[in-house]
Amino acid sequence: MPQPSPTDLFADRLLAVLSGQRPVHWMLRHTVGRAYDELAWLAERGPLRTRGARPVVRDIGYCVPRPGAIEAFARIGAGDQLRAMAFRLEQGPDLRWRCTAVELGGARPPRPADD
Repeated sequence: MPQPSPTDLFADRLLAVLSGQRPVHWMLRHTVGRAYDELAWLAERGPLRTRGARPVVRDIGYCVPRPGAIEAFARIGAGDQLRAMAFRLEQGPDLRWRCTAVELGGARPPRPADD
């Protein structure tokens, strides 16, 4: 059986955290840079938690801006609601994929001031 693509794996992982099915620290070793802070900020707000139908990944699209990097989007459905999630993956020297950015429509986490 073929291995799932990194975009499929990460869309499911991010959805699990953002819908409250998994704690944010579950993604600690799968994120780098600001991505973990962005994810923690988003998860705290529970943007994909629902009272009715459980959210699912309906569709994924992506582009490869350079070798070892993927910019992806996922359409998340819950009942008749549809949300969009964008994320960036980068492949490290160990060949493991890690999330380097995650966004949902709406509010964004505050950016730290440049030192």
